[in-house]
Amino acid sequence: MRGDSDKRNDRGTVASGGQDDRVPAAGGAADHAATASALRHRRRAFLQGAAASATAAVAAPAIAQSGPSVRWRLQSSFPKSLDTLFGAAQMFCERIDRLTGGRFQIRPFAAGEIVGGLQVLDAVQNGTIEMGHTASYYYIGRNRSLAFDTAVPFGLNARQQNAWMYYGGGLELMREVMREFNVMNFPAGNTGTQMGGWFRREIRGLKDMQGLRFRIRGLAGEMLSRIGVLPQVIAPADIYSSLERGTIDATEFVGPYDDEKLGFAKVTKFYYYPGFWEGGAQLSMYVGLKEWEKLPREFQQAIDVASAEINVNMLAEYDAKNPPALARIQKTGVQVRPFPPDVMAAAQKAAFQIYDEEAAKNPSFAKIYVNWRAFREAQHNWHRTADLTFDNFVLTNPLGAPAPAAPARK
Repeated sequence: MRGDSDKRNDRGTVASGGQDDRVPAAGGAADHAATASALRHRRRAFLQGAAASATAAVAAPAIAQSGPSVRWRLQSSFPKSLDTLFGAAQMFCERIDRLTGGRFQIRPFAAGEIVGGLQVLDAVQNGTIEMGHTASYYYIGRNRSLAFDTAVPFGLNARQQNAWMYYGGGLELMREVMREFNVMNFPAGNTGTQMGGWFRREIRGLKDMQGLRFRIRGLAGEMLSRIGVLPQVIAPADIYSSLERGTIDATEFVGPYDDEKLGFAKVTKFYYYPGFWEGGAQLSMYVGLKEWEKLPREFQQAIDVASAEINVNMLAEYDAKNPPALARIQKTGVQVRPFPPDVMAAAQKAAFQIYDEEAAKNPSFAKIYVNWRAFREAQHNWHRTADLTFDNFVLTNPLGAPAPAAPARK
């Protein structure tokens, strides 16, 4: 059920009672002044929280003799074989242990060890486990608004997602939804832009998407169905055999590092990019709200700090591991190609039709969508100004290439 009054402490963590004092929506001069003041407060609070956590780690031996001791269980939605995804949960638990001098210990479990990988939200909500590490878009059947906590088609990249969550009101909006499930959520990892997937046949244009049996689900599946694709729901363990037998024509997964392990290069000829439905897929740490409220403030801060750490670390790890994995995949003879422009244009149109339709009937979705879309547009204006120009130049002008010709003078 939705809580009526929540007071947010350092970087948005929740304790019982009070009012919301986070950054207001942008508006007039008074709003801008309030925003600047709130941001200054948040920066100070973050530094104070980090310092408190560091002090706790240094002083742990003395504190451990008298402080409380807590033992929790955390389940990931991912198997141990996906070491970057499951490894984030392991790193989180290790970090909590160090930050609290061993007084707060959380044991990580892989998908299926306690509940199914797609049952993490239910398990945290019901108190079966105290914590979970998962992707919120797995649960859009319960509320489509949850997709914004991970990724929506043609949405934000990883940097923009972080900016929205931490400084654009995204975290406050998503916590409002998560309170309906008695869950406190934290950004806790990002894959970056994913690949579009593995295809048995070439995609030369929009007409080649007609009747394509594509293993994909959620909003992405609905979007692609509107341009002729036949979405298929298949368990990860069955993807390889389905491709091999021709039961499906294509599948998406994550990116080169994770995909390489599944051997799809042996049964497909084409590897398409980008995964325009996951421009920056965020993972989240879930904490049961009742369990959260029982924790001492120091342990709450440890969860906040450790979640932020793995949020940064996962993206860095993928960015380091994907390039060599892609190079190895290319050596197998698989053709790595971009989706044709007409496919992406049609898919983007379909995606925003879905959002507009959902906003018209789902007040929760509408509230988030209005904020998110305005933030997206502002981000695009900024990224076109600096990042796009820089990236276009350095990525298309490698060292050793002829210098670009100066424009002719009239």
